[in-house]
Amino acid sequence: MRTRNLRMAAGAAALALAAGGLAACGDDDSGDSGSSTSSSSGGKKIALLLPESKTTRYEAKDRPAFEAKVKELCDNCEIIYSNADQDASKQQTQAEAAITKGADVLVLDPVDSASAGAIVNRAKQSDIPVISYDRLITDAPVDYYISFDNEEVGKLQGQSLLKALGSPQGKSIVMINGAPTDNNAKLFKAGAHSVLDGSGVKIAKEYDTPDWSPDKAQTEMDQAITAVGKGNINGVYAANDGTAGGAIAAMKGAGMNPKQIPTTGQDAELAAIQRILAGEQYMTVYKAITPEAEAAAQLAVALSKGEDPPANLVNGETDNGQGQVKSVLLKPVAVTKDNVKDTVVKDEFVNVAELCKGEYAADCKAAGIQ
Repeated sequence: MRTRNLRMAAGAAALALAAGGLAACGDDDSGDSGSSTSSSSGGKKIALLLPESKTTRYEAKDRPAFEAKVKELCDNCEIIYSNADQDASKQQTQAEAAITKGADVLVLDPVDSASAGAIVNRAKQSDIPVISYDRLITDAPVDYYISFDNEEVGKLQGQSLLKALGSPQGKSIVMINGAPTDNNAKLFKAGAHSVLDGSGVKIAKEYDTPDWSPDKAQTEMDQAITAVGKGNINGVYAANDGTAGGAIAAMKGAGMNPKQIPTTGQDAELAAIQRILAGEQYMTVYKAITPEAEAAAQLAVALSKGEDPPANLVNGETDNGQGQVKSVLLKPVAVTKDNVKDTVVKDEFVNVAELCKGEYAADCKAAGIQ
């Protein structure tokens, strides 16, 4: 979907929500394949609204960790789950459906950080607390925010890239940022620029990547190679592992050796860790998603019951443009070939059998993993 169309759809839906005019959705068999409801009765209802599935973490890590922790804390709580497939209008509809079904709390990871404010305002009309999960919802009365220090993520990426480049003076890089509708992407970008700007490195081309799409990132990198020249690119700042994969595919297609052109990433996806072990991607940022999801579950269960969250859980505040939001902020970790074993492998974030299968067996052995 084109960004312009997405914003138009999101804006229209936001106006409808603000006016209370969106029609309530039907049950889960209404044809919305992005929604499901767990089968518990008599307990509180907790809505988990995730933004997309192109990034593998959401379905593989966030959802199962969140659901497991909720069940551990509240065995008769009901989870209303939806994935918006990167469609802000669809997420608005899913939120209205959750409210109609009697959700006691919304855990919302927004497709569009700005238009999601309409969801928060609609929830407030029904006295439903909202937790802004992973991505910050801006200019809205959010109750809690849980994420990582996202400017720090960008700083880690920028610092790692400079280290890989050695002496940055006179070196040229391409920057492939995340989705312009994602407030986190803006923070990653700001953190990276705070390190890269003034370092001596030249940013030859820079792109914001709609929907965090690896395919679009590959196209952007193709364009950069054509414009700058494949012999004039010394490194790539890619905001996450999907965009890194797209950039690396473009370099291979142009006959460039990605082992000689350090590329950053984020999310510690399995494919990215394999590329790191093989030397094709320089680094990723590991965000311990299970603790993030479990903390969100703790908050959600407490709020659904009208209780305060555990005293040691909230550790900061974040300005979302409307005020200071009580926050749970976790620390990101830079991962290179040197510490794969001591981070994502040690935490069992990746499955070693999957990581080291086939052509990657020798790479794992060299890294001391097998």
